[in-house]
Amino acid sequence: MSILIRNGTVITENDNRDILHANILVDGNDIKYVGRGEPDHDQEIDATNRIILPGFINTHAHVGMSGFKGLLDDMVLSEFLDKTSKLDSQRTEEGIYNSSLLGMNEMINSGITSFVDLYYSEDVIEKAVEKTGIRGFLAWATLDKEFTTQEGDPVKNAERFIRKKHTDTVTPMVGIQGIYVSSDENYYRVKEVSEKYTVMVHTHLSETRKEVYDFVKTHNERPVEHLGSIGFLSDKLLAAHCVWITLNEIKLLAKHNVSVSWNGISNAKLASGGIVPVPELLSNGVNISLGTDSSGSNNSLNMFEEMKYSAISINNDRWSADTVKSQQILDMATRNAGMALKSPLGIIKEGYLADLIILDLNKYNTIPYNDSNVVNNIVFSANSGNVDIVIVNGKVIKSKNSIHEDESAYLNINYL
Repeated sequence: MSILIRNGTVITENDNRDILHANILVDGNDIKYVGRGEPDHDQEIDATNRIILPGFINTHAHVGMSGFKGLLDDMVLSEFLDKTSKLDSQRTEEGIYNSSLLGMNEMINSGITSFVDLYYSEDVIEKAVEKTGIRGFLAWATLDKEFTTQEGDPVKNAERFIRKKHTDTVTPMVGIQGIYVSSDENYYRVKEVSEKYTVMVHTHLSETRKEVYDFVKTHNERPVEHLGSIGFLSDKLLAAHCVWITLNEIKLLAKHNVSVSWNGISNAKLASGGIVPVPELLSNGVNISLGTDSSGSNNSLNMFEEMKYSAISINNDRWSADTVKSQQILDMATRNAGMALKSPLGIIKEGYLADLIILDLNKYNTIPYNDSNVVNNIVFSANSGNVDIVIVNGKVIKSKNSIHEDESAYLNINYL
């Protein structure tokens, strides 16, 4: 089935950041053509006076925790962690599945077409991916046995999940909860799994000052330095947070081509203190993308909010409103994320996967706009209400303001 998307303003996110007034042919799950012509097609979408851009990619989430929304607010970090652990220990497959559906629908509604997840029970979460049609990069979380609530060996659980047959919208990964619950042995085992199956690794890293300072006391090294010394850093690693890192650690991340997922709202809501050293990461060539984290530590799975907050928070922190520009922020939400995942996503270009969103900016919150300010308006003014159509893997999974199920279906059901 082929679809011609006609007469749109296309924010390509290609190397030149071209903005085109063009047609796009989607055939199967790929983008086959971008230009002024009208290739043969089966269906049409009229994008006149609409904006077409690559779907947003959320590079750090715990979507199975979406049912925790509102349960973990207004408490200090130690209390937050204790309560999260208690809730996690009570989970059922039904609750994880319902929470995952809830979170995925929220993401789709706000233009997120792919997400990276770090959790256990990714086999349950995969079922929700298949139902909603979103694209999932699912990293089964591992940690030392004495800290886990999982049944069995977490690394073997992850390996078992990776070896399963997956649909083409699911990419398995292997995860590590963090250095505070993971010995060197666990890191070695995860690296072995990653290399054996050629899969990416996702982890929390240097999220809080306490995490870093406690590790320094016991190891006389900072976390990134230690992971470098044991040979764990590589271009297969996507590290979430990286708030409390030094310039030396930044250089290590750059040397090993590690990508970073910046989770600004989550870090601020948890009052982790500090802010990701984005200018230094960028100046050293580290690839940065954006993540929402969970509904427990953010409450929203919304890339529009994440883009706006990320921009204004770093600019305010550095006392300069041009520290990181709108185009760089949009890059983080699209093309940079695709590069981090080594996947043909985040750019509108022939041969790339057809994960696209169509925005209506002819609304009070985004008028006036033109080619010169459209990126600014997307980053600073747009919201979920501007999302008309969402296409994942060549299939329309959201049209106008409708989505798979009525929202009332998510009231009064089990999320634990």
